[in-house]
Amino acid sequence: MRWVRRALLVVGVLVMMVAVGGYWYIRPLVLTGSGYAAHNACAVQFVAGRTNPDADLPDNPLLPYLRTASDDELRHARSSLLGLLAPQQAWYTPGYGCTLGDERPAYPPAPPVNPAANPFSLARQPVAPLASPGVATAVAAAFGDHLGEAERAELGTRAVLVVHRGRVIAERYAPGFGPTTPQLGWSLAKSVTSLLTGRVVQQGKLAISDARLRPEWTDQRAAITVDHLMRMTSGLAWDETYDLGTPITDMLYREADMAGYAASQPAQHAPGTVQQYSTGSTNILCSVLRQRTGAGPELPRTLLLGPLGLSGAAWEADGVGTPVCGSYLWASAREWAAIGQFALQDGVWEGRRLLPEGWMRATTTVAPGAGQERGYAAGWWVNRLPGGELVERRLPADAYWGQGHDGQRLYVVPSAQLIVVRLGFTPSLSSAQLNTHALVADLLADRAVGVRG
Repeated sequence: MRWVRRALLVVGVLVMMVAVGGYWYIRPLVLTGSGYAAHNACAVQFVAGRTNPDADLPDNPLLPYLRTASDDELRHARSSLLGLLAPQQAWYTPGYGCTLGDERPAYPPAPPVNPAANPFSLARQPVAPLASPGVATAVAAAFGDHLGEAERAELGTRAVLVVHRGRVIAERYAPGFGPTTPQLGWSLAKSVTSLLTGRVVQQGKLAISDARLRPEWTDQRAAITVDHLMRMTSGLAWDETYDLGTPITDMLYREADMAGYAASQPAQHAPGTVQQYSTGSTNILCSVLRQRTGAGPELPRTLLLGPLGLSGAAWEADGVGTPVCGSYLWASAREWAAIGQFALQDGVWEGRRLLPEGWMRATTTVAPGAGQERGYAAGWWVNRLPGGELVERRLPADAYWGQGHDGQRLYVVPSAQLIVVRLGFTPSLSSAQLNTHALVADLLADRAVGVRG
């Protein structure tokens, strides 16, 4: 019997070693999952003011094993595997949203924002009835009113708002959402970062041709310019696939200094030669803006959100206080519309020029060259390609838009004085299946609104 007990002990030790070794092997993946869940729970509850954070979690084999809890008093969320392993925490700070970290970040008080500067605030433009049956039909289609219950749920539209000639002519929200509910724009933030960059250029603190942007870039990366970062042509190695263990998810959920992590990636191509979509490039850009202005997490609130009157918006920062410019801007549909109107007006707001004249023309013009992304300019997706070809024939040539993960869209059509916002949770449909271009085309075709006239 003694040898049996010894054998069982040896087997037990071996099993334990395999289990421990296996856990440490998969721990980085688990940390990504627990980080996503903790940040999501914190932001949905304390930024958006909703009580159902699980509704914003995409399907993943890890989810059933994550245990996530929030503390209303501390404004804090924690998630871990089986309630014990690979814990991650997220902390809410008023005005700044939620940040992953072991401790609450020591941010300065958020600068105050006067909502009166936003012409689309409820105080200045109360909720209006739909402008025409044609507009109502287009909005209903965007919500999937013609679909079955399961298909509507898959479509996941949460907000549609239409602005024509400076007036809100239509808005609709899913249950649990409203005109003041902040919603995460994901990569819509990249388009807003283009505007934020213009603010710093307008102040004379930056030029898009500036190079030698990071002290550690002493190799060919020293030639990377601000324009390269804006146009995703830095040449840095990157993988934008939203899976566990890829650079994008590692950066967002495992790295305190997101820009530093992205900047540490090796050069894969000469700067300016190949376009590769990269949230990392946008986060590097924001670290440059921070360095040039001397600002911290308050940077976007001071230079952009405040002047536009976006009092309900929160641009979240990473663990070292740099705004996560590639992904983490929360704003209501009316605030997203104000951002679109600011772009449409080429940076003139309440009679003040806040962007260099011609900034929008420059940043919505595609540079010729090899690239992965058809129609991506400098933070915006555009309809007119070099040579005059259109990405979407149903839309005017001057149309451009921001495009975010899970179906977030912000369209600007200058020739029609039209802004269209679509927000939702649509993780299982491709852009082609979502087909938000059809919404804009249907609105443009409505003569009662005078969009074409």
